[in-house]
Amino acid sequence: MDLIADHISHRFGALEVLDDVSFEVAAGEVVAIVGPSGCGKSTLLSILGGLLQPTKGAAELRGAPPAGSLNPLTFVFQDFALLPWCTVEGNVAFPLETAGLSATARRTVVDDALRRTGLADFSGAYPKQLSGGMRQRVGIARALAVRPAILLMDEPLSALDSQTRELLMEDFVRLLADGAMGAVYVTHNLEEAVRLADRIVVLSRRPGRVRETVTIPMTRGERGAAEARNRLTALQGELWSLIRSEAIDAEREVQHA
Repeated sequence: MDLIADHISHRFGALEVLDDVSFEVAAGEVVAIVGPSGCGKSTLLSILGGLLQPTKGAAELRGAPPAGSLNPLTFVFQDFALLPWCTVEGNVAFPLETAGLSATARRTVVDDALRRTGLADFSGAYPKQLSGGMRQRVGIARALAVRPAILLMDEPLSALDSQTRELLMEDFVRLLADGAMGAVYVTHNLEEAVRLADRIVVLSRRPGRVRETVTIPMTRGERGAAEARNRLTALQGELWSLIRSEAIDAEREVQHA
């Protein structure tokens, strides 16, 4: 299943946030969205996921979802968004409650999601008993439980320390390896973008426009090798050169607001 951003523009009252944004996410592809603060990245993700109607243009799905998919588009948020009164297992099972699955089928789906995210031994724990990284794994497991065609991820690692971020990036690489699931990955972190994405959409300062689309010339598997480090660092530098001046202007705008 493909996701198409078709000439999307959006404004909040007099504030123009996005202007004529178009790109496609092919089945199994990971597209990162980067740009200066306030350029409309999260707004764009909300439009792609159907949480917000654009002022102009549209977000469209094309093609059939994967076999067994219960929800073609699913969000993973930076603040985990877990139910504190539910166990890990209960949080992962929550979106399945209205899916019409039998108890046995639900059990199978939840067990698979917990296994894939390394949470099988923590199924009875509550969110307050888990580290930040483990809580985010629960959020990812919950998203995987509905077998989405495309994950919509809004700064999913930004609240975590560097060590935990590194481990979860490795988890994302593993979960995306078979190409069965694509993703739109919004981030301020250019290292995450070059590690995880097939293509990177660079937005301009508000109103966000597509300034450039950068293709990463390596598979995610190749990027884990030591010899790839210099190439990835160079790519980060190229992305930063596209964003830097507008990022400085955006920061000054916020400081003087």
